[in-house]
Amino acid sequence: MKYVLYVLGILILTFGISLTIQSNLGTSPFDALLVGLSASVGLTVGSWEIIIAAILIGCNAFLRRERPEVLGLLTAFITGVGIDMWLLLLHHWITPELWYSKAVCFGIGLVVIGLGTAIYLHTNVAPMPIDRLTLILQELTRTNLFFSRTLIYLVFLVMAMVLNGPIGVGTLLTVCLGGLILNGCMPFAGKVIDCVLTTSPNYSKDKKHSI
Repeated sequence: MKYVLYVLGILILTFGISLTIQSNLGTSPFDALLVGLSASVGLTVGSWEIIIAAILIGCNAFLRRERPEVLGLLTAFITGVGIDMWLLLLHHWITPELWYSKAVCFGIGLVVIGLGTAIYLHTNVAPMPIDRLTLILQELTRTNLFFSRTLIYLVFLVMAMVLNGPIGVGTLLTVCLGGLILNGCMPFAGKVIDCVLTTSPNYSKDKKHSI
């Protein structure tokens, strides 16, 4: 059951990412970087998700002075496939043109991203490298997820701007609210998942992945 929730969380997350991309109001700095790389260099957005994830795994291993968490590539792979799948489907289903429909599409996407991230993180299977980096910075700076997430977003924002990624008002909102939404979703997702998995003898919570 834990692995079902793990995949479900990633699918929810990638659905939210695809909604923000389709809104044309700007995506998170990381997703803007992926879209910028896809448009400038080639390959799909999902393919760049996997490539950047491999680089981040090396960075995380350096910061923690540990062996690379190769299992994180599994999450990155599922995420990359999910993004490409949702973008393909939403291209035909959801194409907002009016400003208020774009705002609704983006707003829903932002909340869904936070919820999906919180769900799969609480399953403690294999965090995506960028989320692992968020947790590592939280530990190193002794702050909260809002601070560490925002710091990472600012770094990727600069990189996305260089590659002409989809930067807009939505990007600013993601930088300001993304970490806050994730911080708020984590306790809720934890309670729900603990309730669902409480009967599973193989489930054991790793405190390092929770707030």
